Amino acid sequence: MASRPLTEAGFFVLLALLDEPRHGYGIKQEAAELSGQRLDLRVGTLYGVLDRLSAEGLVDHDRDEVHQGRLRRYYRLTRDGEQALEAESARMAANVRAAEQRLTGRWPADESAPAKPVRPAAPVTPSAPRRARPAGAGGAA
Repeated sequence: MASRPLTEAGFFVLLALLDEPRHGYGIKQEAAELSGQRLDLRVGTLYGVLDRLSAEGLVDHDRDEVHQGRLRRYYRLTRDGEQALEAESARMAANVRAAEQRLTGRWPADESAPAKPVRPAAPVTPSAPRRARPAGAGGAA
C-alpha cells in the first residue's frame, strides 16, 4: 500500500480503475471525466504513473487485447490499490474538514464571497491637473 499521499494523477488513475479494468486510453478518458476535465494525462505521464503504481502493487496487468491491429494493455486495481484509494480519500476529506472549520465564521453568513480587507486610506497627495483629451484621441474627452 502507498506510504505517502497519492499525486492527483495517481489518485484519478486508481479511481478510474475502481469499477473495471481499463486500457491506457480508457484510463485517460475516465480520469478526465472524473476530474471534471481538469486532468489531461499525457501519454508519458499516464504510463509513468501506471509504472509507479504497479511497482507499489496498487495496480496490476489484467490482460492484453488486440484492437484494430494494435495491442491494448489493460490494468486493474489491486486490493492494496483499493485500500490506498480509500486511505487517500479519507486523508483528503480530513483536509477539507480542516479547511471548512478554518473558513467557517470568517465572513457573515449572508455573504457569498469574502469581504475585501479594510486597508487604511492612502495619504492624499496633490496631483497635476488632468488635461482633457481631444475627441477621437483614444477615449472620451
